[in-house]
Amino acid sequence: MEAKAELRQVRISPRKVGIVLDLIRNKPVEVAMAILNNTPKSACEPLAKLLKSAVANAENNHNMDTSRLVVSKAYVGPGVTLKRIRPKDHGRAHRILKRTSNITLVVTEAE
Repeated sequence: MEAKAELRQVRISPRKVGIVLDLIRNKPVEVAMAILNNTPKSACEPLAKLLKSAVANAENNHNMDTSRLVVSKAYVGPGVTLKRIRPKDHGRAHRILKRTSNITLVVTEAE
């Protein structure tokens, strides 16, 4: 049995989110939450909220024991890219890509 939580169109680059997801993958929920609370990365705040949501889904929707939950899968994919223009010299314009992320966390009960 597994419980899932998704966060879509987060205004952080998938590359930056992936670094933090590598830290919490295959860890117990308590350890993962401690890592997120003590890591100085911008992706940690939305990931902590997402982890709380996944734990709540496991408890309320699937009647799982929250003390035995493990982050079994954690992955990120690119969302919509916001395209912006930055003025440059001699009347030129350079494109700025503001990337977004779609994040998924899956928690399961450890045996």
